[in-house]
Amino acid sequence: MPIFMDRHDVSEVVTAEIVAEIHQEDLKIQHKYDCRSLTYWFDGTRKTAFCLIEAPDIDAIKEMHEHAHGNVPHQIIAVDKTIVESFLGRIEDPEKAQNTTLNIINDTAFRTIMVITIENHHFNHSSPLSFYLDLQQINKQIVVILKSFNGNIVQQNEDGFLISFRTVTEAVLCALKIHKNYRVLRTQYQINFTELSIGLHAGIPVTEKQSIFEDTIKLAQRMCFISVAEIIISTEVQQLFKSENVGELLNENQIHTLTPDEEKFLNSLMEFTENEWQNTELKVDDFEKNMGISKSKLYREMIRLTGKSPNVFLLHFRLRKSLQLLQNKIGNISEVAFDTGFNSPSYYTKCFRKKYGIMPSGLKQQ
Repeated sequence: MPIFMDRHDVSEVVTAEIVAEIHQEDLKIQHKYDCRSLTYWFDGTRKTAFCLIEAPDIDAIKEMHEHAHGNVPHQIIAVDKTIVESFLGRIEDPEKAQNTTLNIINDTAFRTIMVITIENHHFNHSSPLSFYLDLQQINKQIVVILKSFNGNIVQQNEDGFLISFRTVTEAVLCALKIHKNYRVLRTQYQINFTELSIGLHAGIPVTEKQSIFEDTIKLAQRMCFISVAEIIISTEVQQLFKSENVGELLNENQIHTLTPDEEKFLNSLMEFTENEWQNTELKVDDFEKNMGISKSKLYREMIRLTGKSPNVFLLHFRLRKSLQLLQNKIGNISEVAFDTGFNSPSYYTKCFRKKYGIMPSGLKQQ
């Protein structure tokens, strides 16, 4: 049976005890609707509650809640219980809680999400095989650091990591430690052809989107395209860090806080790029029109934030996508070229070799 997570936006008067009582009411009648209420999370600060329920469909959850206590969810999404556990640490009620009768659970579902991307810039410095061996050394060290700061690894692949943290402080300090350690490893293994970027954002698991932490993950991923600092954090992460560490200042040379205007620009840029990058007819003028900004502002902001002009940014975005396809052995060279927005395989090969120092065919063979 599928698993769902719902979100309840509750009033200021609702307490953890009230939410625990509501959960008990669900447990009493869940069998009537072929449901199984697995657990819940309650955030007294943000006044949100989240239920994890095994059910035949969304309607069954609504009917169960309606008849149990009348609190119908504001949003329900389908989830994978393994992913939920990776993000939130559990998928069942804790065995012991503060109140043995109600089993009050003082655990919010608010998490700080970290995205780490590791991009290879030039295979010419090393064979693809030795690059991946070096990458293994980097990844091993990152895993050790993540665990030392209580980071839950949700996903790990050759492109990087997706991690969940309970506290902003642990996430920020972990990011600083990873970058410091990465610089040491680059010197130790003479790795001078990769770039490691970290994006940090915080949020709740269920919004108006259809997948868990979708908004939070997406912004953290997009932050990794910004080059003004080693680590990029959202304004919310900065404010939460300050509230948890009164008087402690973040190093602006290492950490750049994304302003609301920068966040709006970045989301607009990436939304359009992610939707249109495969379009072979795409031009810089299309960015200006769809983002509603002038050509000069587009160029100025992209140079300042990404270090790339609009044309170079789009080219590198496509090449990065093509690299992923080649690494996963999806399609031949011509198919990869056309699938990633290039008009001709020969031009694609030329651009690929210039950026990565190897022919696409050579990478595919090795």
